[in-house]
Amino acid sequence: QVQLVESGGGMVQPGGSLRLSCAASGSIFSIYTMAWYRQAPGKQRELVAAITSDGRTQYTDSVKGRFTISRDNAMNTGYLQMNSLKSEDTADYSCALHWESSIWPSLGPLFGSWGQGTQVTVSS
Repeated sequence: QVQLVESGGGMVQPGGSLRLSCAASGSIFSIYTMAWYRQAPGKQRELVAAITSDGRTQYTDSVKGRFTISRDNAMNTGYLQMNSLKSEDTADYSCALHWESSIWPSLGPLFGSWGQGTQVTVSS
């Protein structure tokens, strides 16, 4: 069983930055694809970014050039660096692990359960 704990959310002004962390325990983090998702009030959950075990990345169009996903397998931790934040980035952010996919950028099945999420609010 894997447990995921997100942290690093908060309130920031437009143009600001935040760094989210996703700490995994209970499983071999390094062999899975890690992904960040977000869900804004009244909207469906959307994939924000994902990174494979060997470092390939993908981003949703709205965050390209502003967000960077990374991972530290030795620390069983993934990160999402968010720069130039906009009000439309306001959402609850969650991380998840996926089985590696042979048809990247399509993601493999979800592995384990979601973390509790961390709230990001971008407001002046």
